[in-house]
Amino acid sequence: MIVKRLSCRLATMLTVLYIGDKLREVRKRTLLTQQELADKSGVGVTTIVRIERNQVEPHARTIRKLAAGLGVDPKELL
Repeated sequence: MIVKRLSCRLATMLTVLYIGDKLREVRKRTLLTQQELADKSGVGVTTIVRIERNQVEPHARTIRKLAAGLGVDPKELL
């Protein structure tokens, strides 16, 4: 049981890392600053910074807003 919980936590942590790295990659590819993405998506710049630094796991609604601001499908950030 403990192993199962640990593996679930590890899987979640890896997902958080992947989202942050992917968000930064797509944002830079579209030549947007964090502030420009914040303005286009309606997500706070502090939130974007924290997601890119893998400090928080974004809600699905936040991922959709960021994807819309970047002009990509939300699946591209996952």
